[in-house]
Amino acid sequence: MRRYWFPKRYADAVARLRVPGGFLLVAAFAWYSRPSVRSLWAGIPLFVLGLALRGWAAGHLAKNQSLATGGPYAYTRNPLYLGTLLVAAGLAVAAQSPGLASLFAAVFVLIYLPVIEQEEQHLRKIFPGYAEYAGQVPALWPRFPAQKIGGCPNPFRIALYLRNQEYQASAGFLAGVLFLVWKVL
Repeated sequence: MRRYWFPKRYADAVARLRVPGGFLLVAAFAWYSRPSVRSLWAGIPLFVLGLALRGWAAGHLAKNQSLATGGPYAYTRNPLYLGTLLVAAGLAVAAQSPGLASLFAAVFVLIYLPVIEQEEQHLRKIFPGYAEYAGQVPALWPRFPAQKIGGCPNPFRIALYLRNQEYQASAGFLAGVLFLVWKVL
């Protein structure tokens, strides 16, 4: 039997707090960031890498319709969350704030990891092949080379990227970088 790290009630509660908590993170980010030109040059590449990974993943994800196993999903089961982690790391480095980095890490562990676990339980219920996929592809940290799972995995589709509204996340994250640039100037 599978052992879960977080109680279901806790995972349900933090799943509901994910979006409102994001607004509190934005306020903390605005208040505690102390960027410099050097920190921007160090953080922005991580940020861009995270956004690229999120965009790539969103273009392969047909939520609740088919199991995504192609593209970044052949390396990790959660490329969207890994992309978010990279974006947050890039923003923390660019903001030059160890406190923000600690806050982002705590949010990831206390909110995102339970949500990941909850989503995995959901996927196990709706996709019979999920257990096999989960046995071959790591949850978060990518494995190289990619795992070939099943027949022909879904190719990247811009329609999926748009349906998943990844452009909204990209715009929000980009606003964070522009804010940091503004603070430097």
